[in-house]
Amino acid sequence: MSEPSLNVLHAVRLSGLASEAAVAAATGLPSADVAGALASLTESGLVKQRTGRMSGYSLTAEGRSLHADRVAGALPDGARPAVERAYQAFLPLNSAFKQLCTDWQLRPGPDGADRPNDHADPGYDAAIVDRLGRIHTEISELVAEVAAVLPRFGTYPGRFTAALDRLRGGDRSAFARPLSDSYHDVWMQLHEDFLLSLGRGREEADGC
Repeated sequence: MSEPSLNVLHAVRLSGLASEAAVAAATGLPSADVAGALASLTESGLVKQRTGRMSGYSLTAEGRSLHADRVAGALPDGARPAVERAYQAFLPLNSAFKQLCTDWQLRPGPDGADRPNDHADPGYDAAIVDRLGRIHTEISELVAEVAAVLPRFGTYPGRFTAALDRLRGGDRSAFARPLSDSYHDVWMQLHEDFLLSLGRGREEADGC
């Protein structure tokens, strides 16, 4: 299997259910190459396509097995120490981002109890977006360091930037809406990519 096809397989694995456009964004490959790889992977029984309201591509049992053999835990020679260091630096950023997501979804009410954020207060939302901007700078620098030893991580900074630009432009769904290449979507895929790259399962210290 070619490296582009493996990258497409990996992108589908990270997303769980991915559209062709989402796979192209995740891999940085041209749309035509992604379409060809998905067609080949589907024909080979490694990927299946779901249609209907929740449409997209997901891995079959055979695809997950192949991914585990060929991608998960497979690091270039000498890359593991750098990826391990980056992951340890990622964990406190992950905690800060989770708190930010909570603050985006909930805010204190007049009685001090949390209530859903109705996004009626532009100042409150703007303060959270400003905090996200600071995390964005740190995570982009961190991922760029990983990409120097593991090139597939090179698409994350641009995907984070695209989501943040959408959010700053007024698209609130770009923060945490599932399956929309939101900032949260990309963050969760990055976290899973770290774990898969290191060949480790999620532990309590890893957070969500």
